Amino acid sequence: MPRVSVQNLSKDFKIYKRPQDRLIEVILRKPKHEICHVLSDISFSVPDGKSLGIIGDNGAGKSTLLKILVGTLQPTSGDIAIRGQVAALLELGAGFHPEFTGRKNIYLNAALLGVPDDNIAELENDIIQFSELEDFIDRPVKTYSSGMYVRLAFSIATMVRPDILVIDEALSVGDMAFQKKCVQRMNEFREQHKTMVFCSHSMFHVQELCDIAIWLDKGKIQEIGDSDKVVGMYEAFCNNKKTYNNIREDIPGDKKATAQAESENELQDCKINSLSVKSLSGEELTTIKPLSDVVLEMEVEVLVDNMQGHFGFAFMKSAEEPIASFLTTNADEVEIGSFSKGDVFTVSLTVKSVAMRVGEFYALGGLADKSGLLWYETKFSKLLAMEANKGVGPMLMKSQWTLNKIS
Repeated sequence: MPRVSVQNLSKDFKIYKRPQDRLIEVILRKPKHEICHVLSDISFSVPDGKSLGIIGDNGAGKSTLLKILVGTLQPTSGDIAIRGQVAALLELGAGFHPEFTGRKNIYLNAALLGVPDDNIAELENDIIQFSELEDFIDRPVKTYSSGMYVRLAFSIATMVRPDILVIDEALSVGDMAFQKKCVQRMNEFREQHKTMVFCSHSMFHVQELCDIAIWLDKGKIQEIGDSDKVVGMYEAFCNNKKTYNNIREDIPGDKKATAQAESENELQDCKINSLSVKSLSGEELTTIKPLSDVVLEMEVEVLVDNMQGHFGFAFMKSAEEPIASFLTTNADEVEIGSFSKGDVFTVSLTVKSVAMRVGEFYALGGLADKSGLLWYETKFSKLLAMEANKGVGPMLMKSQWTLNKIS
């Protein structure tokens, strides 16, 4: 049975142009607001002992979803089932009384989480020690910096050992040393088979700390699944939003280009019958593992006698955006003819250790005349996808580590 289960959840907010419109709406009983759909038809579950990461652009609905999960907001529609005690670290200062000291707020916050006073007294010293606020714990929290707020809130939320820990992006305001302690504590939390829901713009932390990830976009689930895979897709989207939205439109079904190629067929020396992307064992690929070897292969048919030509391959993000190109302009590398009319042959290129880490792309095959300047025809492969891999950035370089002990 999952710790967290959400079914068909939606959240709408009423937006008023003027503050007085609220009163006018009550008196006249006529709507004076617009509906803003913040979350729409959200469904997911988090198994016991698993961690969920929530990612997406600003305004995607991430924080709203977390507030609904912890009960500070109510959904417009849908069902939520939470099994176990929940501790949350949301926006700064949530659950703190600004006039109370840090010590009194420990008792207030822990009490709100359902911890008996006797147990709070036992945890008090550990909370203070972990937060590193010994010199400030008896000062009002209104005098605390944002980083001190987070130290105290995180220490309380994790020290009471809840069944479910919900954390918003608040950790980003802490210093590096405390962030490291937080990550260590969260890893301990996972090792104890607790459930965690983590919202962050740090893709590295989502990959390292979460088993499952949800990518929210404009209040809807864009992708859900293994965190490495979802983070990879989100990174590809962020790296090239325009290409992501239009990639299926601008390749390869360009009817104008196809018609032009057909009309010029009689001017060509040769044509491409097929293009494929294969593994070294000959299996046709649609997904590729980073740093694996692939074979690009096109079948060429010769249309005239004494044909000489050049061949090329490329990886393309879109019809206008190359990633890498491989041109056989050196006659020593591959035979360029002459060939006879009716000859059919394959041209293959083995690409070693494909370095792309995330994203979708196409392979492109091309034919040029013997000068290498006039390209007769190009052909795109099916859409290819890189399997998600941990790390940051668009590339994953093949490398080798060494460690030598000096003394």
